[in-house]
Amino acid sequence: MRIIFSSQATKYASRKDMKETACYTILANQARGKMSSKPRLHYFDGRGRMEPIRWLLAAAGVEFEESYMEKKEDLTKLRKDGSLLFQQVPMVEMDGMKLVQTRAIANYISTKYNLYGKDLKERALIDMYVEGMFDLNELLLKHGYLPADQKEQHFANMIDKAENRYFPVFEKVLKDHGRDFLVGNQLSRADVQLLEIILMAEEWKPDVLAKFPVLQSFKARISNYPTIKKFLQPGSQRKPLVREEEVPKVMNLFYS
Repeated sequence: MRIIFSSQATKYASRKDMKETACYTILANQARGKMSSKPRLHYFDGRGRMEPIRWLLAAAGVEFEESYMEKKEDLTKLRKDGSLLFQQVPMVEMDGMKLVQTRAIANYISTKYNLYGKDLKERALIDMYVEGMFDLNELLLKHGYLPADQKEQHFANMIDKAENRYFPVFEKVLKDHGRDFLVGNQLSRADVQLLEIILMAEEWKPDVLAKFPVLQSFKARISNYPTIKKFLQPGSQRKPLVREEEVPKVMNLFYS
Protein backbone atom coordinates (compact mmCIF):
# COMPACT_ATOMS: atom_id res chain seq x y z
CA MET A 1 0.00 0.00 0.00
CA ARG A 2 2.87 2.28 0.74
CA ILE A 3 4.21 1.76 -2.79
CA ILE A 4 0.81 2.47 -4.35
CA PHE A 5 0.37 5.54 -2.17
CA SER A 6 3.86 6.67 -3.05
CA SER A 7 3.10 6.21 -6.74
CA GLN A 8 -0.17 8.09 -6.45
CA ALA A 9 1.54 10.84 -4.49
CA THR A 10 4.22 11.08 -7.18
CA LYS A 11 1.57 11.32 -9.88
CA TYR A 12 -0.32 13.96 -7.86
CA ALA A 13 2.86 15.92 -7.23
CA SER A 14 3.73 15.65 -10.91
CA ARG A 15 0.30 16.93 -11.93
CA LYS A 16 0.56 19.73 -9.36
CA ASP A 17 3.96 20.76 -10.69
CA MET A 18 2.62 20.73 -14.25
CA LYS A 19 -0.33 22.89 -13.23
CA GLU A 20 1.92 25.31 -11.38
CA THR A 21 4.29 25.46 -14.34
CA ALA A 22 1.37 26.11 -16.68
CA CYS A 23 0.11 28.87 -14.38
CA TYR A 24 3.53 30.47 -14.25
CA THR A 25 3.76 30.28 -18.04
CA ILE A 26 0.35 31.92 -18.46
CA LEU A 27 1.24 34.66 -15.98
CA ALA A 28 4.57 35.23 -17.68
CA ASN A 29 2.88 35.45 -21.07
CA GLN A 30 0.32 37.86 -19.66
CA ALA A 31 3.08 39.98 -18.19
CA ARG A 32 4.90 40.00 -21.53
CA GLY A 33 1.63 40.84 -23.27
CA LYS A 34 1.08 43.69 -20.86
CA MET A 35 4.55 45.02 -21.53
CA SER A 36 4.13 44.78 -25.28
CA SER A 37 0.67 46.32 -25.11
CA LYS A 38 2.13 49.76 -24.42
CA PRO A 39 1.72 52.02 -27.43
CA ARG A 40 5.01 52.48 -29.30
CA LEU A 41 5.62 55.82 -30.96
CA HIS A 42 7.85 56.06 -34.03
CA TYR A 43 9.26 59.52 -34.67
CA PHE A 44 12.38 61.58 -34.10
CA ASP A 45 13.40 62.63 -30.59
CA GLY A 46 11.58 65.95 -30.68
CA ARG A 47 8.15 67.55 -30.75
CA GLY A 48 6.94 67.84 -34.30
CA ARG A 49 3.57 66.32 -35.11
CA MET A 50 3.98 63.56 -32.52
CA GLU A 51 3.83 65.93 -29.55
CA PRO A 52 0.00 66.26 -29.44
CA ILE A 53 -0.15 62.46 -29.38
CA ARG A 54 2.29 62.28 -26.47
CA TRP A 55 0.16 64.84 -24.63
CA LEU A 56 -3.05 62.87 -25.14
CA LEU A 57 -1.55 59.57 -24.00
CA ALA A 58 -0.02 61.26 -20.97
CA ALA A 59 -3.30 62.99 -20.08
CA ALA A 60 -5.08 59.62 -20.30
CA GLY A 61 -2.49 58.13 -17.92
CA VAL A 62 -1.23 55.71 -20.59
CA GLU A 63 2.41 54.65 -20.46
CA PHE A 64 4.06 54.54 -23.87
CA GLU A 65 7.40 53.66 -25.43
CA GLU A 66 9.26 55.44 -28.19
CA SER A 67 11.48 54.35 -31.06
CA TYR A 68 13.48 57.28 -32.35
CA MET A 69 14.62 57.73 -35.93
CA GLU A 70 18.21 58.93 -35.79
CA LYS A 71 19.04 58.93 -39.49
CA LYS A 72 17.44 58.79 -42.93
CA GLU A 73 17.91 55.01 -43.07
CA ASP A 74 15.62 54.55 -40.07
CA LEU A 75 12.78 56.27 -41.92
CA THR A 76 13.58 54.32 -45.10
CA LYS A 77 13.38 51.04 -43.19
CA LEU A 78 9.90 51.86 -41.88
CA ARG A 79 8.82 52.71 -45.42
CA LYS A 80 10.25 49.54 -46.92
CA ASP A 81 8.78 47.16 -44.35
CA GLY A 82 5.27 48.48 -45.02
CA SER A 83 4.80 50.18 -41.64
CA LEU A 84 3.87 53.57 -43.09
CA LEU A 85 0.63 53.59 -45.07
CA PHE A 86 1.41 56.93 -46.71
CA GLN A 87 5.20 56.76 -46.29
CA GLN A 88 5.04 59.32 -43.48
CA VAL A 89 5.49 59.52 -39.73
CA PRO A 90 4.28 59.91 -37.03
CA MET A 91 3.32 56.28 -36.64
CA VAL A 92 1.95 54.65 -33.50
CA GLU A 93 1.81 50.91 -32.92
CA MET A 94 -1.23 50.34 -30.75
CA ASP A 95 -3.85 47.63 -30.25
CA GLY A 96 -2.40 45.52 -33.06
CA MET A 97 -2.49 48.42 -35.55
CA LYS A 98 0.08 50.69 -37.11
CA LEU A 99 -1.68 54.02 -37.00
CA VAL A 100 -0.58 56.97 -39.13
CA GLN A 101 -1.79 60.55 -39.71
CA THR A 102 -1.71 62.74 -36.62
CA ARG A 103 -5.42 63.56 -36.52
CA ALA A 104 -6.46 59.93 -37.02
CA ILE A 105 -4.16 58.80 -34.21
CA ALA A 106 -5.40 61.57 -31.91
CA ASN A 107 -9.03 60.69 -32.70
CA TYR A 108 -8.45 57.03 -31.84
CA ILE A 109 -6.70 57.78 -28.55
CA SER A 110 -9.30 60.37 -27.57
CA THR A 111 -12.19 57.99 -28.28
CA LYS A 112 -10.56 55.06 -26.49
CA TYR A 113 -9.73 57.02 -23.35
CA ASN A 114 -12.93 59.07 -23.04
CA LEU A 115 -11.43 62.39 -24.12
CA TYR A 116 -13.88 62.96 -26.97
CA GLY A 117 -17.05 64.22 -25.34
CA LYS A 118 -20.22 62.38 -24.38
CA ASP A 119 -22.18 62.74 -27.63
CA LEU A 120 -22.04 63.80 -31.28
CA LYS A 121 -22.59 67.50 -30.55
CA GLU A 122 -19.77 67.65 -28.02
CA ARG A 123 -17.52 65.83 -30.45
CA ALA A 124 -18.32 68.37 -33.18
CA LEU A 125 -17.34 71.22 -30.84
CA ILE A 126 -14.14 69.44 -29.86
CA ASP A 127 -13.28 68.90 -33.53
CA MET A 128 -13.86 72.57 -34.37
CA TYR A 129 -11.71 73.80 -31.50
CA VAL A 130 -8.93 71.31 -32.16
CA GLU A 131 -8.77 72.17 -35.87
CA GLY A 132 -8.19 75.80 -34.92
CA MET A 133 -5.49 74.70 -32.50
CA PHE A 134 -3.77 72.67 -35.22
CA ASP A 135 -3.64 75.78 -37.41
CA LEU A 136 -1.90 77.74 -34.66
CA ASN A 137 0.26 74.75 -33.79
CA GLU A 138 1.61 74.68 -37.35
CA LEU A 139 2.73 78.30 -37.03
CA LEU A 140 4.38 77.70 -33.65
CA LEU A 141 6.02 74.48 -34.80
CA LYS A 142 7.40 75.96 -38.01
CA HIS A 143 9.07 78.95 -36.38
CA GLY A 144 12.00 77.05 -34.89
CA TYR A 145 12.93 75.54 -38.26
CA LEU A 146 12.90 78.71 -40.37
CA PRO A 147 16.04 80.37 -41.76
CA ALA A 148 17.16 83.41 -39.77
CA ASP A 149 16.06 85.88 -42.46
CA GLN A 150 12.45 84.65 -42.29
CA LYS A 151 12.02 84.49 -38.54
CA GLU A 152 11.18 88.09 -37.73
CA GLN A 153 8.27 88.32 -40.16
CA HIS A 154 6.99 84.87 -39.23
CA PHE A 155 7.20 85.67 -35.51
CA ALA A 156 5.13 88.83 -35.94
CA ASN A 157 2.47 86.92 -37.92
CA MET A 158 2.46 84.00 -35.49
CA ILE A 159 1.98 86.15 -32.40
CA ASP A 160 -0.60 88.34 -34.15
CA LYS A 161 -2.65 85.23 -35.01
CA ALA A 162 -2.32 83.87 -31.46
CA GLU A 163 -3.35 87.12 -29.75
CA ASN A 164 -5.95 88.37 -32.22
CA ARG A 165 -7.47 85.31 -33.89
CA TYR A 166 -7.13 82.15 -31.80
CA PHE A 167 -6.81 83.03 -28.10
CA PRO A 168 -9.75 85.48 -28.18
CA VAL A 169 -11.93 82.62 -29.45
CA PHE A 170 -10.98 80.30 -26.61
CA GLU A 171 -11.23 83.08 -24.04
CA LYS A 172 -14.84 83.66 -25.18
CA VAL A 173 -15.69 79.96 -25.40
CA LEU A 174 -14.58 79.35 -21.82
CA LYS A 175 -16.31 82.48 -20.54
CA ASP A 176 -19.61 81.69 -22.30
CA HIS A 177 -19.50 78.03 -21.34
CA GLY A 178 -18.96 78.92 -17.68
CA ARG A 179 -17.37 75.59 -16.85
CA ASP A 180 -13.85 74.44 -16.07
CA PHE A 181 -13.52 72.80 -19.48
CA LEU A 182 -14.00 73.87 -23.10
CA VAL A 183 -16.71 71.28 -23.80
CA GLY A 184 -19.15 69.62 -21.41
CA ASN A 185 -18.05 69.22 -17.83
CA GLN A 186 -15.06 66.92 -18.11
CA LEU A 187 -11.56 66.94 -19.56
CA SER A 188 -11.42 66.44 -23.32
CA ARG A 189 -8.72 66.46 -25.96
CA ALA A 190 -9.60 70.10 -26.64
CA ASP A 191 -8.48 71.07 -23.13
CA VAL A 192 -5.31 69.02 -23.36
CA GLN A 193 -4.31 70.45 -26.70
CA LEU A 194 -5.21 74.03 -25.79
CA LEU A 195 -2.88 73.84 -22.79
CA GLU A 196 -0.14 72.45 -25.05
CA ILE A 197 -0.61 75.37 -27.47
CA ILE A 198 -0.64 77.96 -24.68
CA LEU A 199 2.63 76.67 -23.24
CA MET A 200 4.22 76.62 -26.69
CA ALA A 201 3.15 80.19 -27.38
CA GLU A 202 4.52 81.31 -24.02
CA GLU A 203 7.90 79.88 -24.94
CA TRP A 204 8.08 82.42 -27.76
CA LYS A 205 6.31 85.27 -25.94
CA PRO A 206 6.00 84.81 -22.15
CA ASP A 207 3.25 87.44 -21.75
CA VAL A 208 1.11 86.17 -24.63
CA LEU A 209 -1.83 85.57 -22.22
CA ALA A 210 -1.65 89.08 -20.69
CA LYS A 211 -5.03 90.09 -22.16
CA PHE A 212 -6.75 86.76 -21.43
CA PRO A 213 -7.58 86.28 -17.72
CA VAL A 214 -9.91 83.34 -18.37
CA LEU A 215 -7.20 81.52 -20.28
CA GLN A 216 -4.76 82.24 -17.48
CA SER A 217 -7.11 80.52 -15.03
CA PHE A 218 -7.64 77.67 -17.48
CA LYS A 219 -3.89 77.17 -17.83
CA ALA A 220 -3.39 77.00 -14.05
CA ARG A 221 -6.33 74.62 -13.60
CA ILE A 222 -5.54 72.15 -16.38
CA SER A 223 -1.83 72.17 -15.55
CA ASN A 224 -2.78 70.78 -12.13
CA TYR A 225 -4.83 67.90 -13.53
CA PRO A 226 -2.90 64.93 -12.00
CA THR A 227 -1.77 63.13 -15.16
CA ILE A 228 -0.95 66.39 -16.92
CA LYS A 229 0.92 67.74 -13.90
CA LYS A 230 3.05 64.61 -14.01
CA PHE A 231 3.75 65.10 -17.72
CA LEU A 232 4.90 68.67 -17.06
CA GLN A 233 7.54 67.56 -14.55
CA PRO A 234 11.23 67.37 -15.54
CA GLY A 235 12.20 63.94 -16.82
CA SER A 236 8.84 63.19 -18.48
CA GLN A 237 8.46 62.24 -22.15
CA ARG A 238 7.42 65.77 -23.03
CA LYS A 239 9.85 67.18 -25.57
CA PRO A 240 11.62 70.54 -25.24
CA LEU A 241 11.64 73.37 -27.74
CA VAL A 242 13.89 72.55 -30.69
CA ARG A 243 17.43 73.92 -30.39
CA GLU A 244 19.03 75.67 -33.34
CA GLU A 245 21.81 73.08 -33.60
CA GLU A 246 19.25 70.25 -33.89
CA VAL A 247 17.48 71.73 -36.92
CA PRO A 248 19.88 70.44 -39.63
CA LYS A 249 19.57 66.87 -38.31
CA VAL A 250 15.78 66.97 -38.45
CA MET A 251 15.76 68.59 -41.89
CA ASN A 252 18.20 65.93 -43.11
CA LEU A 253 16.01 63.15 -41.78
CA PHE A 254 12.91 64.26 -43.65
CA TYR A 255 14.07 66.32 -46.62
CA SER A 256 17.52 65.13 -47.72
